[in-house]
This record gives sequence, C-alpha cells and structure tokens, in this order.
Amino acid sequence: MTNPSTSESKAVKLAIVYYSTYGTNHAMANEAADAARAAGAEVRLLKVQETAPQAVIDTQDAWKAQQERTADVAVASPDDLEWANAILFSAPTRFGGAASQIRAFIDTLGGLWGTGKLADKTFSAMTSAQNPNGGQETTLQTLYITAMHWGAILMPPGYTDPVIFASGGNPYGASVTANGEPLSDADKATIRHQAKRLVEVTAKLQ
Repeated sequence: MTNPSTSESKAVKLAIVYYSTYGTNHAMANEAADAARAAGAEVRLLKVQETAPQAVIDTQDAWKAQQERTADVAVASPDDLEWANAILFSAPTRFGGAASQIRAFIDTLGGLWGTGKLADKTFSAMTSAQNPNGGQETTLQTLYITAMHWGAILMPPGYTDPVIFASGGNPYGASVTANGEPLSDADKATIRHQAKRLVEVTAKLQ
C-alpha cells in the first residue's frame, strides 16, 4: 500500500531558482534541493540568466570559476514557474535587495502574473550577504512583497524549529553570512528545515 504522506509529497513540484556569483547561493540551493527530494518533492534546480558582461566576469577568477562549475545547470524560464506549485528563490543581497540578475528574471514573469498563473503557489526565499547586517532581512522581505503581487502563498520558516535560532534566528528565511567558507552545519540545518516545511505544507494544500 502507498504511504499517503509520500503520495501527497510527490504531488509537490518545486522550482528552486537561484543566482550565485561565487557559489554560496548555489550551495544553499543544492542543500534545499536535497532536502526537498528527501521529503518527496519533484525538484527543478535552476539558475537565472547571467546579465553581467562576460568581459567583467572574466576579470574575477572566483566569479568565472563559479560560472564554469555550473555550466550544466538549467537556466530558469517562466515555463518552470508555471510548472511548479512551490517556488523557492535564493539570491545574494546587493545594497539591501536581491541581486539584479534575480530581479531581471522576475521582470520576465509579467505574462504569467497577468494571466494569474503565479497565484496560489507557495513561495519561500533565502539569501546571503557578506555581513549579518548587510540587508539580508530586507532582501527576503522584498522578495515576499513581489510574491504577494503574484497572489502566492508566503511560506517563511518562522520560528518553527530550534534550528532557526542556531543559525542566527531569521524567521523570514535562511540567511547566510558569505565569508568564503563552506556552509556551516547550522546553516545547512536551517535550509533543510525551510525546504522540508515548504514541501510538507504545499502537499497539505494540494
């Protein structure tokens, strides 16, 4: 007999859309994808199109290396968000908001928004910045405001698990201090909890 909870989770189609200059948000997106798949979701891991000039990227070894490492990752399209019934964005913070590459992708979604095809999907977000007070909360809040315009169902992690406090206590979403080091165990636990909760609640709404 099929386990009902497993059957429900398989109805979850999660699009994880990220942008990553040096690799932090790519690692965050991968961690979330692993947790979501373990929870039974069908997952598309997608990067947004790079908008910076290649000549600029080529002047920064770490940026160019990240581009080469993720050459085989599919580029997100509006079709991916139409397919999904759950959406998770992961974007670095730039001057208190999401990186322009993520905003450029959002600007391609007008057709879906105008026809109501982004409404009633669950939405959650993650971010990183070089320092804890570098605008991580405002980045997450503005991404949620965008999702509110779509009519999406907001799914921040809140304080639904003790792991949230271990990684800094951000109730809006996983937020990592990007210092060139690998994700900490506390960061990974927070990301995995957020992704698992997104899948489980989405399954209940199906």
